[in-house]
Amino acid sequence: MRMGGENVVGYEREVEEEEEEREMEMVVAHGSPQQQMKLVVVGYALTSKKTKSFLQPKLVGLARNKGILFVAIDQSRPLSDQGPFDIVLHKLSGSKWSCILEDYRKTHPHVAVLDPPDAIQQVYNRQYMLEDVADLNLSDSYGKVGVPRQLVIEKDPSSISDAVDKAGLSLPLVAKPLVAKSHELSLAYDMASLQKLEPPLVLQEFINHGGVLFKVFIVGEAVKVVRRFSLPDVSKRDLSNNAGVFHFPRVSCVAASAEEADLDPSVGELPPRPLLERLARELRRRLGLRLFNLDIIREHGTKDCYYVIDINYFPGYGKMPEYEHIFTDFLLSLMKQK
Repeated sequence: MRMGGENVVGYEREVEEEEEEREMEMVVAHGSPQQQMKLVVVGYALTSKKTKSFLQPKLVGLARNKGILFVAIDQSRPLSDQGPFDIVLHKLSGSKWSCILEDYRKTHPHVAVLDPPDAIQQVYNRQYMLEDVADLNLSDSYGKVGVPRQLVIEKDPSSISDAVDKAGLSLPLVAKPLVAKSHELSLAYDMASLQKLEPPLVLQEFINHGGVLFKVFIVGEAVKVVRRFSLPDVSKRDLSNNAGVFHFPRVSCVAASAEEADLDPSVGELPPRPLLERLARELRRRLGLRLFNLDIIREHGTKDCYYVIDINYFPGYGKMPEYEHIFTDFLLSLMKQK
C-alpha cells in the first residue's frame, strides 16, 4: 500500500512488525493461554490517513490481547492470494476496488466483509443518503425523527434560485457536495448568492438546533452518542442583516467537542436512548451497513423533534470514547455468528 509521508510509513511499519511478532508469539507459546485462543485475522484496506487515525496503538494492543491480528492488504496483489482472512475491513473508493471486493465476497462467502460496496455507495450520494430515514418516518413516545427538506442541483447554477422557489424551500440553505466524500459545506443567506454555488450539490433547509449536534456512532449493535458544537442558530434579523455564502472547509471546523460544555438541558440533553437504538437497528437493516454514524440535531424549541442531516460510512471512530473495546468486541461477535 502506498503511504503518504515518512511518519505514516514508519507508523505502519511499526504496527505490521508488532503484528508479525505477536503472530509468532501465538504460534510458539506452548502451554500459554494464547495457545487456546483462535486467532482472528482482519485484513484491512484503508487510506494512510484512516490507518493512522483508526489503527492507534491502544487498539492494536487490545486486539492482540484478544487474539485479533490486523494485516494490511496489498493492493498490488490479487486479494484471493492473500490471507486467509476472517474479516475484511475497508474504506477505499473507486469502481475497480468495488469490483475486486464483490468478486472476493462471491468466492469467499465465509469471510465477513465490512461492508458491501453497493451499500456504501448509497450513503456516498447525498441524493439518496437520507431516503431510508425519510421512509422510516420514525415516531414513538420518545420522539420523532425526520430529515430536512432538500433539493438536488446537478448543473447550471443560474437555475438554482428558480428551483428553490419552485420547491418552496426557505432560507438560509445549507449547501453540500452531492458526493459525500467531501465534508465541505456552505450556508447561503440570500437568493442572489445561490448562483455562486457550484453544482452538483444538495441544498438542505437549515434548522435551528441550538448550535449542538449529536454524532451517533454505530458499530454493529453498539450505539455510542457524543455532543459536538455546530453552526449557530440563524434568526430573522440575521437573515436581513447578512448576505452571501459562508464556506466551511470541514464540518470539524465548526463541530468541536461539546462533551464538557455547560449547556442548557433543552439544547445539550442527549436524545433518548431507546429512540437511538431503534433508529440504529432499523437503519442497519435498511442500509445493509454495520459501520456508520448519524449526525442528528434537535429542532430548537422542541423536546422531541429530531433530524438526521448526514450519514457517514466508517467515520472517525478514533474520536469515539472507548472505541477500542467496542470495536474489538464487535469483531469477535462476528466470529461467533459464523
